[in-house]
Amino acid sequence: MLGKTAGSLFWMARYLERSENNARLIDAGFRIALTRSSTAQAEWRSVLVTAGQDQLFRDAHGEDYSSSRVVDFMLRDPANPSSILSVVKHARDNARTARTYLTREVWEAVNTSWMTLCADLKRQVREDDLPDTLTTIRQQSAQVRGAFAGTMLRNDGYNFARLGTFLERADNTARILDVKYYLLLPSVAHIGTSIDNVQWETILRSVSAHRAYRWLYGAEISALKIAEFLILYRQLPRSLAFCCDKMNSNLGWLHRSYDEEPEAARMASSMCRDRLSRPIQAIFDAGLHEYITEFLSANAALARQIERDFRFVE
Repeated sequence: MLGKTAGSLFWMARYLERSENNARLIDAGFRIALTRSSTAQAEWRSVLVTAGQDQLFRDAHGEDYSSSRVVDFMLRDPANPSSILSVVKHARDNARTARTYLTREVWEAVNTSWMTLCADLKRQVREDDLPDTLTTIRQQSAQVRGAFAGTMLRNDGYNFARLGTFLERADNTARILDVKYYLLLPSVAHIGTSIDNVQWETILRSVSAHRAYRWLYGAEISALKIAEFLILYRQLPRSLAFCCDKMNSNLGWLHRSYDEEPEAARMASSMCRDRLSRPIQAIFDAGLHEYITEFLSANAALARQIERDFRFVE
């Protein structure tokens, strides 16, 4: 496969996953701000920091971290190249570049997603309408994912796209955990209180894992168990362990397909072995924030290595 086509599929998947992940970050910020209205602006700033958009926001809007301004910036502001509207456009552009490698169903799902969001985000979204808008963004992403899973050949293009998806998803889960534990928690005095538990439940809902957590652990809300679930539980589609396992699998397929082991495959294997084999108590004892920071750095390095190994760039 040409590097340009592989890169387009990789980045199409990354951008589509990023649009849904940004919607989930907004949802987490929205829910947590509702429970702590006195510090709502601090909550919204922490969401921007987590999404890597704080400096861009301050350049465009200064220190006004009001809910309406932050939400509009993350959804549709032309001053933000990482807004949901912008990244869906980038996904569509990459899909068009790789059009001949996509099934008709996948292309139509991507194109429909773009047109739907253009219509829904034509005007600033009111706070009352925000939950419905975020649901639409997630649904559009799910439709593309369903078309992709149901119609694409399981070949090298499929594996490049899946790599993009799981790299982006792992990054998002780690960042959402960091929002909760490091940026949003007011002080260690709140750990284990009802405020802390409400925030942890909000994080579970923001990654669509609340029901699954209840099935596994029952009604007990425990920071340790939730972190274990989102980091180490290999059956949860948005856990770090699940994402790393899938990246290992996709890189292994590419290794066999091209009859050459890429350095990225060795890096992914090392990530799973060194970072996802520790018990959760050891992770907490060493510092959850520090662990997440190291994971994010390793995940970003893996993404860069994949681009080098397969000679494509966005």
